[in-house]
Amino acid sequence: MRTLLTIGLALTMLLPATATNNMTNDDNNPLLKASTLAYGAPDFSRIKNSDYLPAIEEGIRQQRKEINAIVNNKKKPTFENTILAYEKSGVLLDRVTSIFFGLVSADKTPEIAETEKKVMPLLTELENEITFNKDLFQRIKYVYDKQLKKLKGEDKKLTEETYKTFVRSGSLLSDDKMARMKEINLRIADLQQQWGDLLPSATNNSVVWVNSEEELAGLSQADIEQCKKDAENRGGKTPYCIVIINTTQQPILASLDNRQLRKRVYEASIHRADGTRSFNTFPIVVEIAKLRTERAQLMGHNNYASLSLEKTMAKTPDQVYAFLKQLIQEYKPKAEAETKAIEAYARKTEGPDFQLQPYDRFYYSAKMKKEAFNISDDEVKPYFNIDSVLVNGVFYAANRVYGLNFKQRKDIPTYHPDMKVYEVTDRDGKTLALFYNDYFRRPTKRGGAWMSSFAKQSGLRQQIPLIYNVCNNAKAPEGQPSLLTWDETTTLFHEFGHALHGILSNCQYNTLSGTAVARDFVEMPSQFNEFFASVPEIFDHYAKHAVTGKPMPAQLKEKMLNSINFHSAYALGENLAATCLDMAWHMLKAEEIPSAADAPAFETKALREIGLLDSQIPPRYSTSYFNHVWGGGYAAGYYSYLWTEVLADNIADCFRTRGPLKPEVGQDLRDKILSRGNTRDLMEMFTDFTGMKQPDPSSLLKARGM
Repeated sequence: MRTLLTIGLALTMLLPATATNNMTNDDNNPLLKASTLAYGAPDFSRIKNSDYLPAIEEGIRQQRKEINAIVNNKKKPTFENTILAYEKSGVLLDRVTSIFFGLVSADKTPEIAETEKKVMPLLTELENEITFNKDLFQRIKYVYDKQLKKLKGEDKKLTEETYKTFVRSGSLLSDDKMARMKEINLRIADLQQQWGDLLPSATNNSVVWVNSEEELAGLSQADIEQCKKDAENRGGKTPYCIVIINTTQQPILASLDNRQLRKRVYEASIHRADGTRSFNTFPIVVEIAKLRTERAQLMGHNNYASLSLEKTMAKTPDQVYAFLKQLIQEYKPKAEAETKAIEAYARKTEGPDFQLQPYDRFYYSAKMKKEAFNISDDEVKPYFNIDSVLVNGVFYAANRVYGLNFKQRKDIPTYHPDMKVYEVTDRDGKTLALFYNDYFRRPTKRGGAWMSSFAKQSGLRQQIPLIYNVCNNAKAPEGQPSLLTWDETTTLFHEFGHALHGILSNCQYNTLSGTAVARDFVEMPSQFNEFFASVPEIFDHYAKHAVTGKPMPAQLKEKMLNSINFHSAYALGENLAATCLDMAWHMLKAEEIPSAADAPAFETKALREIGLLDSQIPPRYSTSYFNHVWGGGYAAGYYSYLWTEVLADNIADCFRTRGPLKPEVGQDLRDKILSRGNTRDLMEMFTDFTGMKQPDPSSLLKARGM
């Protein structure tokens, strides 16, 4: 259901944008008119922040009118007058909210934040109206019950998805339960908005101020300059500052010599939102957890995980836990050995009584890596200039594998000067999409990296996709190249994998197109696209020195690629721990949910019981700043990153066997998966390409060098 998705996934995968024929008389609001720019691109040069609220209000009015027309149709329900008519409704609202929520995530100025507070109750109210419109649902149910077997292809899939989405939202509930579900929806929307305001403020407030350059010993000069720039951008309380990123561990800890400063940075990260540093998200967490559990119980489930997993590849919590426990069993001995090795190494210089702390791990691991491979991040970063990584790496791989071409469009306006826009064309010159990127961090942008769209692909709406990627990389001072770590480099490839899923979509219906697939499939194209970052021909094409333009020397390249999986147990462990925290919260019955004060103790208990309580390898996201789960669309779904990593590794094995850069292999993936959206059974698509009836989890540990 598109309206429901607009609200529920506003900070993850946003909804489509196309023109509408039902315009108001307000000639001064560009959002109420079809864009005159190429391909319907949003005209950010004309859109004002004050335009969003009236445009959304008009979009809501129009969709109400369109829904009433469906309900009041006196003719017998058919696919055309009910399912298709519903698919065609809400186009203006989709278009405006797709643009608006893009800014909510990436450029949340005070005015945008204030508008969001007004918008969310309106959208939630509309969602409830549509979800619990009995007359509308009865028409949908009639088509599903009476005509489904006669339908074919996307028509059949659209009917199934529309009916099941209404059912999962509570359309079969009794009147009293339906009334309570409406209240729950409204309250969750309000709480998620509070979360979206509180967490970025907490993270920005957790900046670690540094008085002198001497305290930053160990950092490169470029990183020191970045700390200086970050301090200036945040008011200059001291000459330097260290910005906290969204994950628990902070990459900068690998370089800082000052142990006390390392401790300050780590503690700022883990305590950003638990009340220790003024901000406390636990009351929001607990209330959302209780409301989700109540929602599940209204729907006949014991817990929210059971309800949420119904629409995934995994299907049940038992399947998810079976998958996780197999990984945990194989992972733990390797993690314990890794920790012992790092502590033993540290004691060589720090003495036999030295106790390794979590803020020490990255530092001594980096030193061990330096000794083992004679390599450091500072040595390789000059070869990962963001501009070269994008054009000579990400785009070049897409050209070699899928035949895509990219041309920058400086004539298309953006919402921020840091953004760039590219027109994407196919082998035959046909325009497939516009691709926007917004790669540099700023205080108005939430943490992390993501893909979404100003418009999804739709044959029915004659709309090409308008896709964007957002990251939080440090922007170098004017005149200097912005350099990436290897992790940041693979993140660019990862997010562009999501973008490809949208760009290459070739579906009739907006509801089924692009990334509109189950959570435990949607991360597959992105994780698979990371594979190309280290394919030799691709790597050599982009890994060139930012100043000299010379390729990375063969010896340095060999050492760097061999070092990628050094101490890889950590990355798997932090992901497993976060995944199990997510599941633990959403497996609870209502009476089992802890109070806000007891939430930290519950986290500790949950990790201990699953065998992942390890001070050396904390969760990638702790409960109090787990945005995927409490602010996004991954509740009882964070496991999907590991699940889809298995799918991606299996597909990468197929590419290795058949030829990693052969156009016919890329075309096969494009035809069987990337272009198909949610028009077919996801496991069938996976099987069609790989020939495998089931994914093979053993490939994950192998791919991670474990």
